[in-house]
Amino acid sequence: MNSRIYIGIDDTDNLESRGTGYIARALAQFLLYAGLVNVCCITRHQLLIDPGIPYTSHNSAACIAGKVLGNEYWIRNYCSDFLIEHAASGSDVGLCIAFGEEIHEEIISFGNQAKQVVLTKSVAEKLARKHQLFLAGLTGKKIGIIGALAAVGLRFEGNDGRLLWMERLREIQGIFSVRKYKEMVSVDMIVDLQDSPLRNDATIRITEWCRPVVRNKKIVLFAEKLNGNENCEYQSASKEYIKLISG
Repeated sequence: MNSRIYIGIDDTDNLESRGTGYIARALAQFLLYAGLVNVCCITRHQLLIDPGIPYTSHNSAACIAGKVLGNEYWIRNYCSDFLIEHAASGSDVGLCIAFGEEIHEEIISFGNQAKQVVLTKSVAEKLARKHQLFLAGLTGKKIGIIGALAAVGLRFEGNDGRLLWMERLREIQGIFSVRKYKEMVSVDMIVDLQDSPLRNDATIRITEWCRPVVRNKKIVLFAEKLNGNENCEYQSASKEYIKLISG
């Protein structure tokens, strides 16, 4: 089975616990080791900050994207059991699981709306039923289903979010040619801050906080020009810049 799968999660934390991104990375490894999902990457999606929305710190959701290796119902059960066991006390966990061919334009629209207006659980539930997506509130008030569904829509559309995980992304730092780095880490493009692709022989310093973003369904690493540096020409874009363009 080679179907693309998208697993959205939200509201797994409290003020004292690790965030949803940490739980998403742990869940992804769990699914990989269980032989259920070949995980491609995990993305963070910033949703609306508004007094009418209860959230822990940043109101961001996460989406695990990959290819299906195991049974759909096992994946549902493994994800549900894992999140119930590892979610923080007082959290309102939401879980959405969808295959690429199931994600309708209305789900994408819901994701974009979640960045702009206050949405409700009932709207999320109605959409999930209409398009036969798996959407479950697992703990507390279960309002995390809003962010979980939104994350799936946004990630599938492919124009939102920054990477929380990709194989070797967090492990590799140093100075490389653009060609060499793309051989080690599966980014699709490396561009400057004006969106122009870097030459393959250009040198780039990869810093500890290196976070590609999702653009036009591609994984894109932004790099800033280093003036007068003898060792390399570019550096992976700063945390401040990436947060600015990705929420």
